[in-house]
Amino acid sequence: MPFLDLAAQHAEVRAELDGAFHRVLDRGVFILGPEVEAFEAEFAAYCGTRCAIGVANGLDALFLVLKAWGIGPGDEVLVPANTFIATWLAVTYTGATPVPVDVERTTCNIDPTLLAAAVTPRTRAIIPVHLYGQPANMRAIRDVAATFGLRVLEDAAQSHGAEMDGQRAGSLGDAAAFSFYPGKNLGALGDGGGITTNDPALADAIRTLRNYGSRRKYHHEVPGVNSRLDELQAAFLRVKLSHLPRWNTRRAEIAATYHTRLARTGFELPCVAPGMTSSWHLYVVRHAQRDLVREQLTARGIDTIVHYPINPAEQPAYASLTLDPAATPMAATLQHRVLSLPLSPTMTDADVERVVMACRDVDAELSSRTVA
Repeated sequence: MPFLDLAAQHAEVRAELDGAFHRVLDRGVFILGPEVEAFEAEFAAYCGTRCAIGVANGLDALFLVLKAWGIGPGDEVLVPANTFIATWLAVTYTGATPVPVDVERTTCNIDPTLLAAAVTPRTRAIIPVHLYGQPANMRAIRDVAATFGLRVLEDAAQSHGAEMDGQRAGSLGDAAAFSFYPGKNLGALGDGGGITTNDPALADAIRTLRNYGSRRKYHHEVPGVNSRLDELQAAFLRVKLSHLPRWNTRRAEIAATYHTRLARTGFELPCVAPGMTSSWHLYVVRHAQRDLVREQLTARGIDTIVHYPINPAEQPAYASLTLDPAATPMAATLQHRVLSLPLSPTMTDADVERVVMACRDVDAELSSRTVA
């Protein structure tokens, strides 16, 4: 049982993807053309924002927002202690310093109750990550941001279609950054990223930055970068965006089955907070014997992944910050317990049952060892 079968997903829409490819090929426009413009308009409408900007990848999406806000050396940005390293790297690339804040035990998202204590005179922004597909507690986060005059940048890389109180991820902060990496709920056939915002001035600044700092060819207003979503990926994303609601619905159905069938086992199951609708990018369980569980599931043909085995604070890339993992105890615990089960919209009920039975068998075997 593969963790994610993209070939099966693409087979469902192969004719549409082929049509998108030939449309771009026949037009002969490959950079910042009508497909990018159309996708930006469609994705903004989907997220419920005024603007969307296509960029090269999710890391660039985070970085370009921070750069457009003027965040740089001497500044600090509050980030979750438990997240993929891209969230931290975007801060580092501006010259600012990422400041880790521990996460909630229930949701694994950044803990809003700890934010105020982490704010210093150098703090400029907060980057809450909607981890595994569930929005962070943006109500509480925005309250803290308003109190201290901070910007809020959603890291929405895993939350395409997720909602808080009926409002979609991407419209919950001052701006949001998305990844369209192939494995995401809305994934390109290569790298891609996007930014959403209700601030037209910010959108204009990012469009300039992504294109060598230029609004007009050979006229460069600021030192920009080359970070453009290309026409072909935009065309593919337009196809897949039309199927995203259906795919997300299937993800939710699978998650519900897991939740019912794995109840009353040794697995600690994910918790969705009130008012939140997860995109179920990942179904992440926890287990005190995670590594042994994973080994046993692999032996039964079930592919799993650990998101994430090493927190950014413990990576060699951030050794110079001399951060103490004990200062973020929940994040330190999670990295040794979390395990992502297969979850793909193309999984059949029989596929889901196979995963469930393997998990239940492993749990029963471990329980019998404990009793013995």
